[in-house]
Amino acid sequence: MAAEITYLDNSGFLVELPDVLLVFDYYRDPAHSVTKALQKYPEKPVIFFVTHNHSDHFNTEIFNLGQSHRRLYVLSNDIPTREIHDTMPIDWMSRGDTLEDLPGGLSVKAYGSTDAGVSYLVTRSDGFRIFHAGDLNLWHWDKESTPREVAKANDLFNTELHRISSEVDRIDVAFFPVDVRQGANCAAGAQEFIKTIAVRDFFPMHYKGDYEQALYFATYNLPEKIVERTNIHCLHKPGETVSVDC
Repeated sequence: MAAEITYLDNSGFLVELPDVLLVFDYYRDPAHSVTKALQKYPEKPVIFFVTHNHSDHFNTEIFNLGQSHRRLYVLSNDIPTREIHDTMPIDWMSRGDTLEDLPGGLSVKAYGSTDAGVSYLVTRSDGFRIFHAGDLNLWHWDKESTPREVAKANDLFNTELHRISSEVDRIDVAFFPVDVRQGANCAAGAQEFIKTIAVRDFFPMHYKGDYEQALYFATYNLPEKIVERTNIHCLHKPGETVSVDC
């Protein structure tokens, strides 16, 4: 079986599984990839995931999509509710929460973030795993952060990474920030993540700057064993798609 993974924008991705469509952190979709997939697969349920309330991760347009489909929204508890109708099929999540028996035989666990909201681990009944980090990252800034700020950022990130890795030893597909605004530190969190957890297919996201620096992520100083076990897919054009085993 194969999963089609399509880049939407920023941290947004569409994952087309055999039995269900997954949409993560829809912000913009200039290529109309989600609409096209919904039209192509009218029989497939669709699950929209939102990791947190930042405007580059959450757009209320998702509530207008897939109205003819069986649909479900998995939202972080920091999402504002004023524009959400009471009858919407929503599951709210905070760190540590779990959901079972979702369409496609999926379950979800929410982990923490080092910024707003949560990150998500989505697991299929056969063990196939997808991780979307949201804004979980090692957030400190080249030439700007003080030593104290760097130490705090490291503590926050390492605590959450340890929490995840103590429960999860491998991930099939991971979406993780490589924010080039961080300068020399832009890949620090991503590198530590894939050194700690065996990831098969890794997708940098949240470029926020010159994407070409993120595109060279695969050439960064990664140990040979990481290069051998991890495929790195640097999608940067809205609508760009890659197929991976699922």
